[in-house]
Amino acid sequence: MDDATRSGRSEHGPSLHPLLRTRFSPLSFDPDVVIDAGEVDLLLEAARWAPSAGNSQPWAFITAVRSSAPHALISRRLAPSSARWASSASLLIVNLAHRWVENSEIEYSEFADYDLGQAVAHLTLQAQALGWACRQFRAFDLDGLSEDLHVAAGWQIRSMTAVGRAKGHAPPRERRPLADLAPPIDGSQPPGPVPRRDMLPHS
Repeated sequence: MDDATRSGRSEHGPSLHPLLRTRFSPLSFDPDVVIDAGEVDLLLEAARWAPSAGNSQPWAFITAVRSSAPHALISRRLAPSSARWASSASLLIVNLAHRWVENSEIEYSEFADYDLGQAVAHLTLQAQALGWACRQFRAFDLDGLSEDLHVAAGWQIRSMTAVGRAKGHAPPRERRPLADLAPPIDGSQPPGPVPRRDMLPHS
């Protein structure tokens, strides 16, 4: 894999924004750093302004700062693989999607998971801008956590986000080349490289 792919630089134009280029998922967090309530609110504000289908905003977040009662409640449901690093994060966020209309089998939004993902991505980049780092994960007892948090009908926990100061150096980041992002069509081999902007028809 070439240097441009590793660093997020483009061979055909400007580099990625530094927030995107420098973001990484920490392997450990500094257990002594505290996040304040104003910064937590700002992360949620960033998520609030994410786009969603029909402006349905099918997301909700449960936040728990380290050493708080909610943090202890959530931490006991972490899997051993995530407890090793997530418990030292300054903040744990439980990410929920509004998937069904309450007390029915009617979908609230078929795009709920997609839209929640966009909101979490907004939150992640806002955290990066504030000097925090995020790691997304799903290694926890879903049923137990849902029961502990009394998740309302129609809502579902989809993932969690650990937020804190990264401890240690950033691990190497690698991504597939741009050409691999074009999907196969009808089971055929993947098409050639993604066309440059100046090769696309004007509309």
